[in-house]
Amino acid sequence: MSVRPDHWIRKMSLEHGMIDPFVERQVRNDEGRHLISYGLSSYGYDLRVADEFKVFTNVYSALVDPKQFDEKSFVDIKTDVCIVPPNSFALARSVEYFRIPRDVLTICVGKSTYARCGIIVNVTPFEPEWEGHVTLEISNTTPLPAKIYANEGLAQVVFFGADEPCEISYADRGGKYMKQRGITVPRI
Repeated sequence: MSVRPDHWIRKMSLEHGMIDPFVERQVRNDEGRHLISYGLSSYGYDLRVADEFKVFTNVYSALVDPKQFDEKSFVDIKTDVCIVPPNSFALARSVEYFRIPRDVLTICVGKSTYARCGIIVNVTPFEPEWEGHVTLEISNTTPLPAKIYANEGLAQVVFFGADEPCEISYADRGGKYMKQRGITVPRI
């Protein structure tokens, strides 16, 4: 496996719709307003977080169970700035829709700007031939409320190309998160 460079990511996105919408360069400001960067980087792509969030709450004393997920465990918020409570967690989704080629696997890691503030972003790998909006897991590890800025960078996707395509892809297996739109909660 080898890491795929910017020119490969650009070609796959423009010619094959791998990332949609695709931003061909790093964007750091907009009309003088400083942003947390997003777009194409040297060996990856900095995705943006959309303005939809599911912030976990204990208002209804729900239990978090991945086999029987109770939607009362969070509140839905649509906002330009999401406040994640201290020592809490939120789900969000990427602005971008991804279509991963059969010979590619990705990993996605949080951006250093958030990491240096105690905000951890977790995303599982995008498997070969998976497609959809990325559900983003955001943890506020601090004892203070934390701001997450919608439509700005949150995590970087790194693309790894295999020497040959996999035998069975995510699409072949009929993966349960295939073609997800919006924020997708756990499925069994």
